[in-house]
Amino acid sequence: MTIPAPKHPETRVLAPGVLGALLVGAGIAVQARINGQLGAELGDGYIASVISFGSGLILMLVILALSTPGRAGFRIINTALRTRDIPWWLVMGGASGALFVLSQGLAAGLLGIAVFTVAVVFGQTLSGLVVDRRGMGSTPPRTITPARIVGSVLMLAAVVLVVSTQFIGSVPLWLVLLPFIAGLAIPWQQAANGEVRMISRSPVTATVVNFIVGTTLLVLAAIVHTAFVGLPTEYPTNPVLYLGGAIGAGFIGLGAILAPRIGVLLLALGTISGQLIVALLLDIVVPADGHPLGWTTVAGTAITLVALGIAATPALPFRASRGAARP
Repeated sequence: MTIPAPKHPETRVLAPGVLGALLVGAGIAVQARINGQLGAELGDGYIASVISFGSGLILMLVILALSTPGRAGFRIINTALRTRDIPWWLVMGGASGALFVLSQGLAAGLLGIAVFTVAVVFGQTLSGLVVDRRGMGSTPPRTITPARIVGSVLMLAAVVLVVSTQFIGSVPLWLVLLPFIAGLAIPWQQAANGEVRMISRSPVTATVVNFIVGTTLLVLAAIVHTAFVGLPTEYPTNPVLYLGGAIGAGFIGLGAILAPRIGVLLLALGTISGQLIVALLLDIVVPADGHPLGWTTVAGTAITLVALGIAATPALPFRASRGAARP
């Protein structure tokens, strides 16, 4: 009688981890639509980014004040930085978040949520492969299995399919490059935030550090921008447009938990699928002006789910045969 092999232990982490990654992607897509609309109504993507990140920082500071582990973790990180037990760049994940939110405010409304999302996706996939292979800090490099390579390539093919009918027109190249570069930075941000979470032992601490760095950089950029163009004269009254920071706090904290557990590549691929699914739903329910939904978006989104399923297949250890099984 042949005794079945035990379930591969990685699957216990991958299944909930992939679902979590889908939620991260859903949050990113919703935040992109909100921040893009806020930037369009303000006529100023810089101020929209400060409002989004700043509101998230205020929310997280309130949570930090109520969280004993969060405050303890913040002291751990502060001490580690002063004693140089950790490098300064490890806490700079918020810089990548600032770039991403700024690209939402400047480009999402003009590109449309679908094109914006796939530009980010392309950068995420490429960067996820590199960051996962190299590792970061206490997180060792991960083996890039054939299944994950196939899943990544298929994910990129889906991205190309989605975007194939939407880059034609008056879309400036720099406007597409901005979210692409932001996408390149996302896996590094997730890995850095994951390291901060493990060192501090608190996702609240990691999220607060992320928002402090990001808000500081965005405020500085907005000050320079405002010196030339001035502040917006009117602000939207729709309260939904001010929820981007709260949504960001949720998916940044979740990403910090997931990155060390499933790796940034699989997190990136799951995030991509979640982004495209929600972007597709948003384009159906509340389409952006001048950006009709195409069949390529639907087909490409379906392919991302197939790609995610392939990439999430755990690498089973090879065991040499030791002879025929005894009855």
